[in-house]
Amino acid sequence: MAQAFATYDSVMSELKTRQFRPLYYLMGDEPYYIDKICNWIAENVLQPEEQAFNQTVLFGSDVTAAQIVDTAKAYPMMADYQVLIVKEAQNIKNTDALEKYFKSPMSSTILVMCHKNGSIDGRKKEYVKTIQQAGVLFESKKLRERDLPAFIEDYLKAKNASIDPKSTQLIAEAVGADLSRLVGELDKVLLSLPAEDRRVTPQIVEDQIGVSKEFNSFELRDAIVNRNVFKANQIVKYFDDNPKAGSIYSFLPMLFNYFQNLMLAHYCPQKNSQDRVAEWLDFRNAWLAKDYMTGMRNYSGMKVMQILSKIREIDAKSKGLDNPNTPPGELMKELIFFILH
Repeated sequence: MAQAFATYDSVMSELKTRQFRPLYYLMGDEPYYIDKICNWIAENVLQPEEQAFNQTVLFGSDVTAAQIVDTAKAYPMMADYQVLIVKEAQNIKNTDALEKYFKSPMSSTILVMCHKNGSIDGRKKEYVKTIQQAGVLFESKKLRERDLPAFIEDYLKAKNASIDPKSTQLIAEAVGADLSRLVGELDKVLLSLPAEDRRVTPQIVEDQIGVSKEFNSFELRDAIVNRNVFKANQIVKYFDDNPKAGSIYSFLPMLFNYFQNLMLAHYCPQKNSQDRVAEWLDFRNAWLAKDYMTGMRNYSGMKVMQILSKIREIDAKSKGLDNPNTPPGELMKELIFFILH
């Protein structure tokens, strides 16, 4: 069933060639793509002078399914289409009237259902099938942390800008997987670039996003990968002195993710090949496996298992379990010492 869902690119390709469907059901945990599709429809289907009489926005918590259907069945006034946008569609209590309408939708109505923070119950297979037959069913999933670098590179490339791997990682780890916030930060970076030099560098990231190019999670990870004890301790001390720059709460997921992948890398049948390790870890680019090749040389499989166990222990302590007194800075030092020795 998931394979039949439309993709963002396929939906936008149709919209831009003005191949409109009577129904767009947009659902999922990542609001960024839902908003992008919905906003395009709201801004481009109708001419500005047509929108006053033919474009309506309703909220699922304020209307019933029957009221949505009544509005959808109206005819456009002096236009080819009427656009009906239903936000917060996840709050509609009973969808029976909608399901009946989806079986025979108005061809002159473009109904956009925005169902955020979740998806249709997977058990409602007939409801899903009805939506797919009526128009577009799109699921907007949260981007995985490992996919953020590719998203950043592609977004900047589309804006005629380039970025080096270090800067990409700095942004990904500083901002995280909230795509709306991430795009906002990238747009801020783009505005700062001179017309004659559209390259994003660590210095620009430091200036525009506020991430130190010397003391950050990327550099800490690099120091740990290469078992650079002095550098790792420098960075940990910097964070202890500057809590706003970073804390154990942001680094634990990053370290756990690295060592979890490193454990998988140890099981790769051809772990001496960077290309094969990249494929094994499902990385888009082979260079992403470079740190895992170094990590396998510096950390045995047994040590990696011990580190993962220690990270779980420190995570529990950071949340107050079996830890009445130890502050986060001391827990971070304890973890880094364990990893490097």
